[in-house]
Amino acid sequence: MKAVLALLLLVFAFPAFAVDPSEVLPDPALETRAREIGRALRCVVCQNQSIDDSNAEVARDMRRAVRERLVAGDNDAAVFDFMVARYGDYVLLNPPFKARTLILWLGAPLVLLIAGSALLLAARRRKAVVAPQPLSDEEQRRLDSLLKG
Repeated sequence: MKAVLALLLLVFAFPAFAVDPSEVLPDPALETRAREIGRALRCVVCQNQSIDDSNAEVARDMRRAVRERLVAGDNDAAVFDFMVARYGDYVLLNPPFKARTLILWLGAPLVLLIAGSALLLAARRRKAVVAPQPLSDEEQRRLDSLLKG
């Protein structure tokens, strides 16, 4: 039972392994802010993963930049502004809804709509399969003779 509990704790703590101990700030308040910001920023090379959870080199650089900005005295909004200026709105896990981010918000539903429409059109264009006509008496006799002999 202890092994199962330890394994569960390890699985739930897995994202914590992404932040290297050398990256942790000595000030607990700043570190807490850095972790909160890191959970709201997307790793630009990962599949929808926050920089706090990613082990990618780019995510490590992004975490380092967040911590540098916080140590320099920036507030959270200034850190977000800095990261957006550097990487674009895509870096935000929850990007704002505006003209430049329409593809982020509407891309997946649009692709789903296009694929559904294509499948519907293909289904409508497909010709119905006509049931085969039953064999005539002559054809049935010929088939029986071929099968018997």
